[in-house]
Formats: sequence, C-alpha cells, structure tokens
Amino acid sequence: MIKKYKWTLLITSVIILLPICFGYMLWDELPDMMATHWGVDNQPNGYSSKAMAVYGIPLIMLALQWFMLFMTELDMKKKNHSMKLMQLVLWIIPMMTLLVSALCYAYALGIELNMGFWALFFLGVLFTVIGNYLPKCRQNWTMGIKLPWTLSDAENWNHTHRLAGPVWVAGGLLLVLCSFFSRHPVALYGSIAVILLMVTIPTVYSYLYYKQHSEE
Repeated sequence: MIKKYKWTLLITSVIILLPICFGYMLWDELPDMMATHWGVDNQPNGYSSKAMAVYGIPLIMLALQWFMLFMTELDMKKKNHSMKLMQLVLWIIPMMTLLVSALCYAYALGIELNMGFWALFFLGVLFTVIGNYLPKCRQNWTMGIKLPWTLSDAENWNHTHRLAGPVWVAGGLLLVLCSFFSRHPVALYGSIAVILLMVTIPTVYSYLYYKQHSEE
C-alpha cells in the first residue's frame, strides 16, 4: 500500500507539515494562547498554547494520516479499494489541516472570520465529492458505508452505495448552501437535519434490503 501510493503520501505529508513553516514565520506575531475551537455562536470556546497550535496540530494530523493508512493496510479486502477513492481519502487530512491552521492563524492575527461558513462549506464539498465516488466503492472494511448487512452481502453493499451516492451529493450541495446562511440558527438546524438524513436514508435502505432478501 505504501509503495503503491508513495508519491501521494510524500506530497500529502509535506502539505500537512506546511502550516508549521508559516507558524514559524509568524511566531512573534502570534499570541501565547491561540483559539483552536469555536462554538455554534462563532465565538472561540477552546484555546491551546502557541506551540500546540503551530506544531502540535500538524503533527497530530500527520500521525492520523499514517494511522489511517496503517489500518487500511490491515483490511483483508484492500484489493477492492478504488484507487480514485483512496487518493481522495489521502487528500482529506491535508486539506483539513491547511484549513484549520489557516483559520487559527488568521483569527490570532485579528482577522474576523465566519467559522461556521468555512466548516459547513468544507463539509459540503467533502460530502459532495465522496458521494460522487460512493457508487464505485467495492465491498471492503475501511471505506464506505460499513453496516452489518453491507459487510455480509456484496449485493446489499452495491445497492446501498448506489443509493447513497446521489443522497450524499445532494446533501453535500445543501450543506454548501447552508454555509452561506451560517449566521442564521435555521442554517445550523438545517445542516444537522441534512447530515442525519444522509446517514439515515442509506442505513434504513440497507436494512430493508436485508430484510426483503433474507425472507426470500
């Protein structure tokens, strides 16, 4: 697995560590305590030391990237992994690291940002892109909608993912739309409802498919 995606791993690992370079250059301008978490009211409710924000976050994300790869390597059905989907998965953490670090640095430097917008916009784009690839995802243990019924039946897996793909694309686009109204409480409740539907619809469909075919 590492040999197969070695160049992608090298590039993404470098990108994950890039915020450290920017943090080092901005070190004297950054406060000793930096906001690293925000509530739904767009106000910071969690702080970390400057060292943790600059060095800790990228290093933790790099460890998460390689842990994810290690767990994928243990998958007994890794031969079924879609190369395009695997490439996409390997790019999620680097993009998330760049976004989180950029937001933390910008806020620390006094730049006002709508954190709700960026969170919902990123999630919306992510779900839309993943949804586009879900129908092509073959049965495995690390990527996709892993339910007892999908993991035990390849046909259930295939049908569930063909349904989930369009549902996730539609849900992702709705989240992007919600991001433009993120300062309004309705957008928050609407985005939660969208995510719940994205999870519930494929789950219920998969279970009903299982019940129907187990009785035949």
